[in-house]
Amino acid sequence: MKAVVYERYGRPDVLRVEDVPMPSPAAGQVLVKVAATSINLSDWEGLSGSPFYARLGGVRAPRRSILGSDIAGWVEAVGTGVTRFQPGDEVYGDNLQLKGGFAQYAVAPESALAIKPAALTFAEASTIPQAGAIAVQGMAGAAEGRRVLINGAGGGTGSFAIQVAKRLGAHVTGVDNGHKLEFMRSLGADAVIDYRRDDFTREHEPYDLILDLVAHRSVFAYRRALAPGGRYRCAGGSVRALLRVLTIGAAAGRVTGRRLGVLVVREGPPHFEPMTRLCVAGDVSIRIDRTFELDQVPDALAHVGEGRALGKVVVTPH
Repeated sequence: MKAVVYERYGRPDVLRVEDVPMPSPAAGQVLVKVAATSINLSDWEGLSGSPFYARLGGVRAPRRSILGSDIAGWVEAVGTGVTRFQPGDEVYGDNLQLKGGFAQYAVAPESALAIKPAALTFAEASTIPQAGAIAVQGMAGAAEGRRVLINGAGGGTGSFAIQVAKRLGAHVTGVDNGHKLEFMRSLGADAVIDYRRDDFTREHEPYDLILDLVAHRSVFAYRRALAPGGRYRCAGGSVRALLRVLTIGAAAGRVTGRRLGVLVVREGPPHFEPMTRLCVAGDVSIRIDRTFELDQVPDALAHVGEGRALGKVVVTPH
């Protein structure tokens, strides 16, 4: 089968398309014929090896040679002990444990997958698992009359999070680069900020809830941006920023009645299917910026990693 592989961390030019052996499902695993794989920021981090937590399991070289975790496709075969799926089923899920989505076939744990709703295309379903779970969990606490800010709101997770917060009645501010301002407004953002021109932690009315998808500022800046009793959660960013939030931020927040912490995302169907139901019902729209073929994965990853994608980017291996 064809797959996009890499042996060392670096830029997209370290990726290459090769013929590799077809994987076989072990006990409790499912072999999926991949119809679509959406790109997450975690794929860019896994490619570059930065931040350093992206190297867990492979400090010097990647532990997995094929990236891509959010997959959708058909069950090709099942391993022993699998009871929820059979060949021919249409499935989707976040295969963050094993990855392998930038290929014609991928093996995933049975527990990572769910039956794809007939109302969604494979491309649409592939956009939901990781980004949808983060958005739903990150927006816990959004409500009528509350001020919510999403940093990195123009990407895949942010495009879902804006809509979830608006559906809950919150006043939503989206932060991203100037290229994405109109896109964030189209999703329902009440206010938008170009981070290259304006610091959301200064000279703005404080927020009740902040979801930070690209944390890099000091914890004192984040604390300053929160209203009394407000909550800040980061779900991505530099190692230094995350460590400061976990240590200094937690202590500084308690002193001032503000809560600062890292969003520990719960994975699996129970945590991404709530977003799927919203999409199927038409309460949240799926925004796919571009679709790439397998040999275009380097360009697709660059499009996401360099901050150009408006919403989600999808790869179709076949």
